[in-house]
Amino acid sequence: MAVEITTAWLSNPNTRVAPEDVHTFLKNSHAALVGMIDPPVEASATPPEAPEDYQGAVSARKSLADPEIIISMIDGKPYKALRRHLAANGLTPGTYRERYGLKADYPMVAPNYSKRRAEVAKALGLGRKRVASAEASADEAAASEAAAAPEPTAKLKGKRPVKARAKADA
Repeated sequence: MAVEITTAWLSNPNTRVAPEDVHTFLKNSHAALVGMIDPPVEASATPPEAPEDYQGAVSARKSLADPEIIISMIDGKPYKALRRHLAANGLTPGTYRERYGLKADYPMVAPNYSKRRAEVAKALGLGRKRVASAEASADEAAASEAAAAPEPTAKLKGKRPVKARAKADA
């Protein structure tokens, strides 16, 4: 690849190179390519940086003190649910729990908010099996079809359709 780079460089009409510089350029480009594949290991006196030790804006106990809200440990502001707030700060619930040393069962939604949502879902019938409701709706549909059946009507008086007149005249 170093040869291809050197050839391309030399074929550029805007570049004027002395013949002795070609060898140097080839060696330098080869060394740069090798350095990209295997970067040189630098002996450094400083150890690799440890992850930051984050301190929450409030304690875990205080963040869950009010059942109506949950207080963010990032900025100390109250929220009903932390999902969007965490996403705006580039975190997932798992990384949030890790960052602040929280247990795996630490909630991401305020307890009362969660209860209200569950009540609404139950009131709407979510979570029920469809089999029972399908049988009830089938019975209702059969009853409505019987009621909607048209009664026989008397013969209409008037002119017959053109096809019927043609057959009768023939």
